[in-house]
Amino acid sequence: GVTGVQTCALPILWKKIKPGLSAGRVQSPALRMIAEREDEIEAFEPREYWTLEGDITVNDGSFVSRLVEYQGDKVEQFSFPNEPRANSVRNQLLLATDGKVRVQKIEKKQRKRNPAAPFTTSTLQQEASRKLGFNTQRTMRTAQGLYEGIDTGDGSVGLITYMRTDSVTLSSESLEDIRNLISARYGANNLPESPRIYTTKAKNAQEAHEGIRPTSAARTPEDIKSYLSEDQFKLYSLIWKRTIASQMIPAIFDTVALDLVPDRQPNVGRLRANGQTLIDPGFIAVYQEGSDDVKDDEADRALPAVEENQLLTLADIRADQHFTEPPPRYTEASLVKTLEEYGIGRPSTYASIISTLKNRDYVEMDGKRFLPTDVGRVVSRFLTDHFTHYVDYDFTASLENVLDEVSRDEKDWVPVLEEFWRPFSQLVRDKEASVTREQATQTRQLGTDRKSGRPVSVRLGRFGPFVQIGTRDDEEKPKFAGLKPGQKISTIELDEALELFKLPRKLGQTPEGEPVLASIGRFGPYVRYGDKFVSIRDDDPYTINLEKALEFITAKKEADKNRIIQDFEDKGIQVLNGRYGPYVTDKTKNARVPKDREPTNLTLEECIELLEKAPVRGRRSAKKKVTTKAKTKSKAKKKKKATKKVVVKTAAVQSGATTVLPGDTATDTPSLKPG
Repeated sequence: GVTGVQTCALPILWKKIKPGLSAGRVQSPALRMIAEREDEIEAFEPREYWTLEGDITVNDGSFVSRLVEYQGDKVEQFSFPNEPRANSVRNQLLLATDGKVRVQKIEKKQRKRNPAAPFTTSTLQQEASRKLGFNTQRTMRTAQGLYEGIDTGDGSVGLITYMRTDSVTLSSESLEDIRNLISARYGANNLPESPRIYTTKAKNAQEAHEGIRPTSAARTPEDIKSYLSEDQFKLYSLIWKRTIASQMIPAIFDTVALDLVPDRQPNVGRLRANGQTLIDPGFIAVYQEGSDDVKDDEADRALPAVEENQLLTLADIRADQHFTEPPPRYTEASLVKTLEEYGIGRPSTYASIISTLKNRDYVEMDGKRFLPTDVGRVVSRFLTDHFTHYVDYDFTASLENVLDEVSRDEKDWVPVLEEFWRPFSQLVRDKEASVTREQATQTRQLGTDRKSGRPVSVRLGRFGPFVQIGTRDDEEKPKFAGLKPGQKISTIELDEALELFKLPRKLGQTPEGEPVLASIGRFGPYVRYGDKFVSIRDDDPYTINLEKALEFITAKKEADKNRIIQDFEDKGIQVLNGRYGPYVTDKTKNARVPKDREPTNLTLEECIELLEKAPVRGRRSAKKKVTTKAKTKSKAKKKKKATKKVVVKTAAVQSGATTVLPGDTATDTPSLKPG
């Protein structure tokens, strides 16, 4: 089907970077957004700036004003770049005011704020993330349950309309239902003269369904709370309130702006104070939309009543230091919003895309924000550098239109397949031949090891990021050390990297004289005593001392002691306590101890007899895999027979390749299979 760069791009990712990676049509631009945002944050250099604010008192009240004009020039963000400049301006203002400012102008206005449109899939995911802390999967899973039906005492009933939609329109019947409820519950004065009509702004919108709304406005969240789970109640309340609010009158604010000038020297500067008061809450009485990274500007900020030309007291002028901040990392809500703005993907796929990014270890969560892992950044840069066209935001969005045309039978899928496949397959072959593994994993040179004089580099390996001393061409084998949690390929420095080679650390000896070492292995940090190992879980092998290590060793020995029922050391046979009961093992075979036998009384001969009858470990699972494979082949043959009638000679088919073209899931596009 026309659904992914995967089957072609995956082998090159597996060969050049590591196995198990994927590069879907929507997934890859999403990953690129997250990775490039992290690049921006790392490259960001904070810039200092200062603001000046005046504390004004009048009668029994006080308020804050800010300097907006100085010596005839408008005050910009970087007008006062440092402390000396800010303090100089502050002193000039204090002299010019002499503790008094005069009200130069009062400007009063009325501001309206209209309600948000009913939910689409995308806006529901965004708002549930902001207000409820739900991830996209949790939102869609909960919405699915509400749509499919809940037993509310009179049988199962669907509580919301279809939750996969780009539409914000509501049916005439539902509008009448909603308006009746508003009039009865909130008063006719909260009802606009005619229903509000909304239009979809999203690119590539599919509007086969209504916006997401309750199936009955009269079914209030409180009325059905006892029939819903906690998540269902929260999400239904969100949908119900948003829908009702969308058909109410706007909220009305009275705003006032005061311009204040120094009493003694009015031309030196101008201060401004802004205030607002909510006069009529309108829809805000029911629902208020959330936002990302923006402070709430709807709160009341009342200013005391003053008149033009009135003299007010200036208590102080404060100069405050600030620094610019880097752009924020994406949340699920802001990522979904950005994908939608670019016209990339479909609302129904966003949850699975985000899930894939997490499952592939391309991203991790820092609170509610996406942080790209080393694997994610390497994959994103590889695709951006070598498959630039295919992870371009505009290409992905324009392909969405083409796929829509195919789904509507306005375009033949074969030319679409051919147009994509020819240049793409050639590019894959070129990159397989021209790009080295070192280039693909974006090996970063850190410097030179002071002891050996050999180069030190950091790169991504099959089991994660690691530091390497030396090269494969050296006479002496390279040394390797995995990065510690929290260390990144892009930020680790030479001294930090060399610290990693202090392992294994010699800690001393056990009371029995066994040497004790601390190190990190494939499965995490451990302590070794003699020829045995014990995991030290969250402890740091670089800092753990002998006393702490002996605690782990003692606990391990005690656990082993309880686990070992009998030990025929000379023959390498043990009777052990296992998860499913006692068993005999020689490390190649396991044999259950019969229920009528006491494991402590088993003789060596009896153990040998039990093991001779036992299968070799792993044989059963291997057989199972072979059987599964055979079944899969059988199914594949049947499928091939079923599609034998359709013969399409495309470049993709002629080359013998099986490919899935641009996309991530096949749910929104027709299945197009070369046969």
